Amino acid sequence: TLLPSPLLIMVASSRSYADFTPEKVDLHRLEEGPPLTATLTREEGLKYYRTMQTIRRMELKADQLYKQKIIRGFCHLYDGQEACAVGIEGGITLSDHLITAYRAHGYTLTRGGTVREIMAELTGRRGGIAKGKGGSMHMYTKNFYGGNGIVGAQVPLGAGVALACKYLGNDQLCVSLYGDGAANQGQIFETYNMSSLWKLPIIFICENNQYGMGTSVERSSASTEYYKRGDYIPGLRVDGMDVLCVREATKFAADHCRSGKGPILMELQTYRYHGHSMSDPGVSYRTREEIQEVRSKSDPISMLKDRMLSNNMASIEELKEIDIAVRKEIEDAAQFATTDPEPPLDDLCSHIFANDQPFEVRGATPWTKLTSTS
Repeated sequence: TLLPSPLLIMVASSRSYADFTPEKVDLHRLEEGPPLTATLTREEGLKYYRTMQTIRRMELKADQLYKQKIIRGFCHLYDGQEACAVGIEGGITLSDHLITAYRAHGYTLTRGGTVREIMAELTGRRGGIAKGKGGSMHMYTKNFYGGNGIVGAQVPLGAGVALACKYLGNDQLCVSLYGDGAANQGQIFETYNMSSLWKLPIIFICENNQYGMGTSVERSSASTEYYKRGDYIPGLRVDGMDVLCVREATKFAADHCRSGKGPILMELQTYRYHGHSMSDPGVSYRTREEIQEVRSKSDPISMLKDRMLSNNMASIEELKEIDIAVRKEIEDAAQFATTDPEPPLDDLCSHIFANDQPFEVRGATPWTKLTSTS
């Protein structure tokens, strides 16, 4: 199936900026949607390009290390969906809050984690972002409440964070992400209800990458218009492969939340190049031709690169320099992730609380005692 493209983009630009004109955006219970023009500065374009390229290369390196059995356990890769993470971050601030499911490496990076910390976490090393105790699915930074392993469970947790934002009156909001595979979870609809009743500042975002594990959206959902599934909650659907479409939609959604109107729902139509996880080759339920078609027509990095080049916002040489620097950063991080020591057993119970005095934790038997330090 062809990836639907709800936003069609026309480009006109000078050296310093580009105007992008979406002809159409799908709205639900909204009188108006995001603005029809978006300005991209050269600095923003280069920053978005570098971040998306870093996520892409990091995930490809994780694929390689997994196949070498250096990364073990669960590992869900984000390549193909880079415009979602980078666009969302472009529309909110780092003082806002974000929670997602287990496809979390990209958000760990955009939320302030380093490639080195992420790669070391994947290999279970002491220098990992969760000290080697979280692995692929459980990474955290300030105002980022992780990848979460239970399908859909992060959505009510995100509502709790949004409730705290409203209670504290700090003008912050929470972005709560889930996939099309989680969209039929009962707890998500319960969360819609409470968030709407309490007018919580939360943006529900369905990253619709077309497949829940090995099941296409058409086979799993009676309605595939996920942006309408909040019913009484306003929604919008945009092209999740276009970083600027995602950014403008997120800004619009954030303004909606901050103005006290309560929750809003966004559906980002995107695509994952890898299978659901590293244990899924990803080609038993879809064709290689389908993946290749999306890569050739809708790749988020290629689309941004082509726009910047065609509008004289960057040169091929500049972008190549970024590519080389990113590759080196990934290789250095992989080297660290394979040589850094594993955490000692004494660290097993540490970091239960963010800031607390050390205290004893009982081990597997009454005679085994460990200490928790923050």
